[in-house]
Amino acid sequence: MPKEKYTSIYKDLKDKIETGEYGFQELLPSENHLIQTYVCSRNTIRRAIQTLVSDGYVQTQQGKGVRNIFQPAPHTSFTLGGIESFKESAIRNHQIPRTKILVFTEITADQKISQKTGFAEGSELYYLQRLHYLDETPLIINHNYFLKNVVTHLTEEIAKDSIYAWLEEKLHISIVTSKRVMTVEKMTQIDEKYLDLGDYNCLAVVSSQTYNGDGIMFEYTQSRHRPDYFCFQDNAVRRPITSRNGSLSRCL
Repeated sequence: MPKEKYTSIYKDLKDKIETGEYGFQELLPSENHLIQTYVCSRNTIRRAIQTLVSDGYVQTQQGKGVRNIFQPAPHTSFTLGGIESFKESAIRNHQIPRTKILVFTEITADQKISQKTGFAEGSELYYLQRLHYLDETPLIINHNYFLKNVVTHLTEEIAKDSIYAWLEEKLHISIVTSKRVMTVEKMTQIDEKYLDLGDYNCLAVVSSQTYNGDGIMFEYTQSRHRPDYFCFQDNAVRRPITSRNGSLSRCL
């Protein structure tokens, strides 16, 4: 099925959920109604709905339909289960993004950088420090390391906009997997200089190693967030354990 079709349906339903056209706990229109509305196949509708399920927007209920379980976060929310750029997150949260480049340089990974990032010693890297604003408030500092032989010809202009969009649309790189670690860390001099931390002396830090479709780690990023403004959300599903004889059991 054309990717554009189910993606556009997914985005339209998601927008209607986020804007409250479909209220919390309300059932979405029936599958047959959606098929007629979007003039598409049943499989296309089901794929769009399954993507909403995976993103934590809806829950399917046997014999009842599809129920909206989305509740907006009180602050800007970033997803843990998906891979989303800063610009994409800002748009989803209906905020205006802006990025300021603090550092843009090329480096060679030494032992210290290798241990920190996971890149092999001697790897040629782009190193960036980027200050991210939402609605003109500086809220995130990103320390980005990109593998030069994958992320070729990166520029400051690209880095000000969306590196992920450029990778996917211009270089046709598939961004597949990101391994993440969340910590709380003391502020650094850079944090204190660029972020208005007030009485806080620590930040929420997400460190990630991101891989392309060939299984190559092309990015290591440490994203440092002002703690009073952001929340991180995920959608977890408990799956039944299948025993050897095919029956379902659970470990309690």
